[in-house]
Amino acid sequence: MRIGMMTDTYKPYISGITNYIALNKRYLEAAGHEVFIFTLGDLDYKDDESNIIRSPGMPLGETGFYLNVQYSPEAKKLLQSMDLVHAHHPFLSGLLALRYCRPRGIPVIFTNHTRYDLYAQAYLPLLPEEISDTMLETYMPPFCDAVNMVISPSPGMEKILRQLQVKSHVEVIPNGVDMHLFQDLTPLERADFNFSNDDILLIYAGRLAPEKNLDLLLKAFNGVAQAVPHTRLLLLGDGPSREKLAEQARQSKAAERIHFVGMVDYEKMPGYLAMCDAFVTASVTEVHPLSVIEAMGASLPIVGIESPGVGDSVEDGVSGFLSDNDLATFTAKLTRLCLDRDLRLRMGSAAREASTRYAIERTTTSMIALYEKVVEDAYLFHEDHEMTLRKLLDRILAND
Repeated sequence: MRIGMMTDTYKPYISGITNYIALNKRYLEAAGHEVFIFTLGDLDYKDDESNIIRSPGMPLGETGFYLNVQYSPEAKKLLQSMDLVHAHHPFLSGLLALRYCRPRGIPVIFTNHTRYDLYAQAYLPLLPEEISDTMLETYMPPFCDAVNMVISPSPGMEKILRQLQVKSHVEVIPNGVDMHLFQDLTPLERADFNFSNDDILLIYAGRLAPEKNLDLLLKAFNGVAQAVPHTRLLLLGDGPSREKLAEQARQSKAAERIHFVGMVDYEKMPGYLAMCDAFVTASVTEVHPLSVIEAMGASLPIVGIESPGVGDSVEDGVSGFLSDNDLATFTAKLTRLCLDRDLRLRMGSAAREASTRYAIERTTTSMIALYEKVVEDAYLFHEDHEMTLRKLLDRILAND
């Protein structure tokens, strides 16, 4: 098949969605399919992979996203030669997919990767929650009805779509992870970071942004650090909240034990995870938390908030701890894990076992089967539609 992946942003912007699209492309190509990625902006970026099709776009501040309501003529022509297109965002990419492909009978698949309801609250705080929810309830149902198939990476996200009044069939297929990268690892040397073997290293990896609820994580760590000696918190990543969080860390009693590592090449991430003792996140906006699943693959127990995505991935009391979105509860569970080395090891082993269901080999097989079904159904619909038109034409001609 010729498959077009449509995304509002791609490399050099780094995100879980970007990493997943790149990985999925590689495994689909290994299975014999031809995959093109259609995106906007960064026209001068030197891609290290083939078939990345970029159209001009206006940058949206420092977000890494670009705005345009059309592709270049060359990109449009190529897109319309696909057997199937897979949109990974509903607004720009999704609308372009419907505009360019549905009239040509090219089936469109959409994966909902993001909690748009909570992102609206994080980035548009002056917008009443009722208005943002109403906007999504107005937009998402007809959009999902218009595509051929809706995919949710987790059962929790399917529930959110239902709350947004989406009635279409939703197929749950997790975003795959290359688990080979996160198993049988060689950890980075703690001494290179001035850490000792007695230190309990907690790690977070992801964007430093409002929707990640990191102020709660820092407050919780401040409490843990007072109760458990030798705990340290590593924050990997960057984002718009870094300066604010760094100032919050400087004001805490645990300032010297909070380490802002910055952006890390994806290839180096497994070594950081292997060096640490547990993965922590306070985010409630995850749909399918790849960083959590990668940490599970590296045999790290997880402490997170009970919410769609994280709650779908972590079994409370088995592969980690899930907490209410409450400082006292989160701090208590994190403290318990830090105090009990044997518990960390047991949960880490369970986490690694649980992570295997997200292996990219397994999810790619499921995705290809779905692609083939959607293409076949679209072909049969087109064939039936042509047959209906032919019969109608025959009737008209017979009456002449």
